Amino acid sequence: MRDNHAVDLGEDARSAGYGAPLGAGDHPAVLVIDICAAYLAPGSPLRAPVADAVRAAAAVVHRARTGGYPVVFTRVSYRPGTTEGGLFRRKVPTLAVFEEGNPLADFLDDPRPRPGESVIVKQYPSAFHGTALAANLTADRIDTLVIVGLTTSGCVRATATDALQHGFRPLVVAQACGDRDPRLHEANLFDLNSKYADVIDLDRALELLADPEPARTEQNREK
Repeated sequence: MRDNHAVDLGEDARSAGYGAPLGAGDHPAVLVIDICAAYLAPGSPLRAPVADAVRAAAAVVHRARTGGYPVVFTRVSYRPGTTEGGLFRRKVPTLAVFEEGNPLADFLDDPRPRPGESVIVKQYPSAFHGTALAANLTADRIDTLVIVGLTTSGCVRATATDALQHGFRPLVVAQACGDRDPRLHEANLFDLNSKYADVIDLDRALELLADPEPARTEQNREK
């Protein structure tokens, strides 16, 4: 009988054939998931220990902008008095903080979208569900998503999984995502890396975005 307490999870996953690397494609973009005041503001029901993750996400965004790589932000938004969000809002009533007009739903100073950067408004965990994200990425010839944001076990996981299912290579930056508890964060990173995404560290993400994006550099010369 197998002793589950003695099993190394990483080795067990590899021996079962999980965790083959996807690698980056030719045209990455950074996808910033739901980084907003609700996760940092005192008194917010969604407040979590994610300040370090937000700083790391900002570093990834800054590097992408320097290299000319696209940066796409997501945010959650509901119109008050509507049934938008459906059963998701019923399951998590504190999502009411994302109703229009609530300052907890606002972007932070850093990272924050700049003029000309896309903002995907969503009502469910995945940034692909019910949005034009996949079509927009395809039109821009994006094949790889460097994913940062909040929370690892929620919208980051759902978005990374859907990215794979839509044919985009998801690279989840470990230090640039966060959750309510490190155990949730680590468990979900392990599962993502085993089945749905490549989990990379911050240095690897910055390295990937260090050189200017060749195709876009050429496009800028032609303008």
